[in-house]
Amino acid sequence: MIIFVLTAIFETGITLDAVPIVGFELGQAEFTALGVSMILLLIMGSGFFSSSEIAMFSLSPYQIDAMIEEGKRGAQAIKSLKSDPHRLLVTILVGNNLVNITMSSISTTIVGFYLDAGIAVIVSSLGITSIVLLFGESAPKSYAVDNTDSWARTVAPLLKIVGKILWPLITLFYYLTRLINKITPGGSAIESSYVSRDDIRNMIKMGEREGILEEEERQILDRTLRFTDATAKEIMTPRLDMSAISGQLTVEKAIEECIQSGHARIPVYEESLDNIVGIFDIRELDDTDSAFDDLTVAEVLNTTLHVPESKNVDELLSEMREDRMRMVIVIDEFGTTEGLITMEDVTEEIVGEILMDDEEHPIEFVNDNEVLLRGELNIHEVNEILDIDLPEGEEFETIAGFIFNLAGRLVEQGEEFDYENVTLRTEQLENTRIQKVRITVNPNTTGMTE
Repeated sequence: MIIFVLTAIFETGITLDAVPIVGFELGQAEFTALGVSMILLLIMGSGFFSSSEIAMFSLSPYQIDAMIEEGKRGAQAIKSLKSDPHRLLVTILVGNNLVNITMSSISTTIVGFYLDAGIAVIVSSLGITSIVLLFGESAPKSYAVDNTDSWARTVAPLLKIVGKILWPLITLFYYLTRLINKITPGGSAIESSYVSRDDIRNMIKMGEREGILEEEERQILDRTLRFTDATAKEIMTPRLDMSAISGQLTVEKAIEECIQSGHARIPVYEESLDNIVGIFDIRELDDTDSAFDDLTVAEVLNTTLHVPESKNVDELLSEMREDRMRMVIVIDEFGTTEGLITMEDVTEEIVGEILMDDEEHPIEFVNDNEVLLRGELNIHEVNEILDIDLPEGEEFETIAGFIFNLAGRLVEQGEEFDYENVTLRTEQLENTRIQKVRITVNPNTTGMTE
């Protein structure tokens, strides 16, 4: 009632020495004092709603559930409000706009007592904008960011009360905004507190830049995020690099084959590699049985899993752990053997390359802008290490595959191919396979991190 009277006085241009309000007559000084007091209260209301928005929408579902489990006061109110995030957002925005507009109306009316109408509008607008920015937005939101948990639990019960008091207005705008959101390209991302994978990756990169994370820690976290999206085909040892033995060999001969190949476990086939029947494991032989000449590999082999090349690595790891498998065979849609995966391959997807004895490192930095690497390296690893952006396609996952795709034919040793700011040179070939690739990056457009 007071607000409407004050606004009406300004709009009609009435100047009074005493203003009648609900049976009382207020002098100009008393009226000004009352208006200033209301403005102070409204500033607090503006800060309340602004900080509420930050606090409520910064909480993730798991944080809310954790607060409920701990029995924290106000946690249930938060969960109730967050069950309908659109209505919560409308409640906060309606409340915030009401107090800000009311504050502007009162201040304009008061200033109008002492200044001309035009000047009063300018002074009031600049003054209220400054006050709201400092004390109704900046300071409250900063506090909410630093005290998200406790402040959300404090404001949630009060927001429920506001929702009941302003129910008709909130309901009207609830449906109006729903309608507008359908016919406009704008979204409602603020209503969701879920953090995307890209957000997490950006936070990890920021952590490295700020010195919170070491480069190796950042790489492990990046690989962990990528782990659930990787497929068996991306991490397998390809068929051409597989060592395998026939099930008809004697155990003694099989042991010699394992020693020569440098592997304690080796796939066993019948007739061809497309019929893998199990895994021969030296470490699981019975030491008490010395008659290896009388035993064939087929009699002592262990069973294995055959998984499609599209198998998710995360699911595969669970199956390998459950079935206690150390090696599985990857097949294509026709049942043809594509490669194999060991537990070490899965582990390397998270921790990086694990080198054994004198095994050559897959990546050798020549200088700040040049690197020599193995052709079977996955493209996303190359992109991550060199900070470049080579494309990944369904037809290829490795850097060698990318070069073949780029050339559209078999390549020769020493050939060079340019892609954007990157030059790729086939450094070493074995028959038609690209064994090593030299990559040179133009330092004027992007950099490399060693």
